[in-house]
Amino acid sequence: MRTLFLVIFALFILSSCSQKKPLISHNSIEEVGAKLGDPVYIRIFKKEHILELWVKSGKKYKLFKQYPILRLSGYLGPKKKEGDRQNPEGVYRVYKGSLNPHSKYHLAINIGYPNKYDITLGRTGSNIMIHGSNKSIGCFAMGDNPIEEIYKIVESALDHGQKFIYVAIFPFVMSDENMRTKDIYPSLHAFWKQLQNIYNIFEVERVPPKVIVMENSYLVEKE
Repeated sequence: MRTLFLVIFALFILSSCSQKKPLISHNSIEEVGAKLGDPVYIRIFKKEHILELWVKSGKKYKLFKQYPILRLSGYLGPKKKEGDRQNPEGVYRVYKGSLNPHSKYHLAINIGYPNKYDITLGRTGSNIMIHGSNKSIGCFAMGDNPIEEIYKIVESALDHGQKFIYVAIFPFVMSDENMRTKDIYPSLHAFWKQLQNIYNIFEVERVPPKVIVMENSYLVEKE
């Protein structure tokens, strides 16, 4: 009897996780002045367990939804090697070939880890995804219903001419206050300052900055 109770309880918890509602949500892209196929931008905040999907509306991008990430793994700080069960931090690119409609996790989007920055530092790993389900070892598990919507919007943007989609993965919301409270990670401070610059530019301009890698650093290339 006790075993049956535990099984039912576990199923209840999993069901509850899969039904989390977006924190900020619009019913359709049209509500933010955009349409399916317009360019998109993705931001992920690991500590807050949030994925943001932004859509271009006019000259700037508007927030369409904030999705709760059901499961990620590891701790604050970037992924360094294959098998460390760590989620990456940095700026990645999603191309048409990054999409996997036949994933065992329902649908999956490969973020492109390791990128040029990771490779220059000797980091290893592969197949880091934004996917369905609620299980993750180094990936970002969104649940099946949310990934269907994210996948459709990303695929439509790529089909309509967006060459690639930036996925910016931050350790946390990178306000000055949050950066000050993270001084317990001195070895990561210089790296996080690079990411904060990317975060701040988008916060002001509401246009994803063009990010390049030079001399083992993330830099923003001016138009």
